[in-house]
Amino acid sequence: MKAVSEFTEVFAALKKLFAKQAPKLFAKIDKPDNYYLESKTPTFRNRPMYFGGVRLGKSYVSFYLMSVYGSPEQMKSISPALKKRMQGKACFNFKKVEPELFGELQKLVDAGYKDFVQRKWL
Repeated sequence: MKAVSEFTEVFAALKKLFAKQAPKLFAKIDKPDNYYLESKTPTFRNRPMYFGGVRLGKSYVSFYLMSVYGSPEQMKSISPALKKRMQGKACFNFKKVEPELFGELQKLVDAGYKDFVQRKWL
């Protein structure tokens, strides 16, 4: 089992991927092991729209990005290496910092935020 400190480093690196968008969104949860971003105002069924987040688990760190789930274009752009990290439709699991894959995730976050704005989900 990985040391918690290693996962803490992974969590911090993944959380940084939301740094540009975070000030424009609402951090519903911002704890050392759980980070959850959503729209500041209700957008769907009178509730805020979930954007993404990071959760530190026992076996890995999970990165969530809803735009991947809702965008076939984004899904098609995901590399085979990053697809191997997918768990479900909008979750990616990591056990260590992987700069190349995190760089790809950053592009997905940026594209997802652009889509979020276009759909007026802020």
